[in-house]
Amino acid sequence: MEGPRINRLLRLQKMEVTEAEVYRRLAMIEPDTKNKSILEEIALEEERHAMTISKITGQEVRMNLWRVWFQVFLAKILGFTFSVKMMEKMEKGASDEYRRLGLEEIALEEDEHERRMIEMLDEERLRYSGSVVLGMSDALVELTGALAGLTFALQDLKLVSVAGLVTGISAAFSMGASEYLSSRAEKKSESALKAAMYTWISYLATVLLLISPYLIIQATNVDVSGLEDHSIALLCTFIMGIFIIGFFNFYVSVVEEVSFRSRFFEMSIILAIVSIISFGIGTVLRDLMVIEV
Repeated sequence: MEGPRINRLLRLQKMEVTEAEVYRRLAMIEPDTKNKSILEEIALEEERHAMTISKITGQEVRMNLWRVWFQVFLAKILGFTFSVKMMEKMEKGASDEYRRLGLEEIALEEDEHERRMIEMLDEERLRYSGSVVLGMSDALVELTGALAGLTFALQDLKLVSVAGLVTGISAAFSMGASEYLSSRAEKKSESALKAAMYTWISYLATVLLLISPYLIIQATNVDVSGLEDHSIALLCTFIMGIFIIGFFNFYVSVVEEVSFRSRFFEMSIILAIVSIISFGIGTVLRDLMVIEV
């Protein structure tokens, strides 16, 4: 039984060495002194765990360089909080494994100390996550619905693109201004402008992603047998909307430790219902107003 036990310990030792290096590199690129100190402390703790295990195994192990690179890359793109919590999520059963191997002290530290330190991390983008959610969700529901209605009312890629861009860009500025006034009314004068910027950027980015199929198909003259170009564009926009919902809810589920499935299905159902209603309104208005296309 000693062989399998040593193999399990070596696997944990490699995990600890790898995570220590990840935290060390994250600390090196973190400008905030408080966050840097916390990341360095976690790195030292992971290093201490690895040294404790090495005394049992009598071996040295190399870190997983690909994993180190990937986690640091995630931190640069999506923030260090996401990277750290994603790493901890991937190693969720480590403390149970330590207990099975009789290393109760390390198991307790994995459960408590590191969790407390991770909760102390403070990242600006997460303080404004509500503003990002507001901008993104409003853009998804409003613009996807508008594009569905416009597509079946006008049935012209160029007209729908122009109308969608005008609607979306105007709405982005409107949402940004509304968030600014709302934050000011709640006595959040120091963060009002930043909240407005996060709302505006998230709304505008979502608008550009949702309209991109119309612009791309228009530029490339995509031809799919049996489907008109505006129908293809709308289908691609709906798929893009589902992708945005999936990506954002996965991000939120990691950093806020909430259920991914319920939030994803809730937003997807709302998106589908609004699109169907808008499609019906666009079709009815087109027939009533006798729009020639």
